[in-house]
Amino acid sequence: MFVETVSKSRFKAHALEIFRQVERTGRGVIVTDRGKPVLRVLPYREDPHAALRSLRETVVRYEAPTEPVADEDWEAAR
Repeated sequence: MFVETVSKSRFKAHALEIFRQVERTGRGVIVTDRGKPVLRVLPYREDPHAALRSLRETVVRYEAPTEPVADEDWEAAR
């Protein structure tokens, strides 16, 4: 993936334009200070595994996973 580099002074003067470019193209930009990389601006992407990570190790073990759960709670089953 091609990543563009831009100096701090250019970034300061054109930050909004650079942000829009990153959003539009999906490619990051590296900000340099005297030729050395100091920052990386990347597009935000939702982590698809974040929601599942919070549930990890919270599931109770079921002896009969194919059996109905709380069958007695349904009026139609009475």
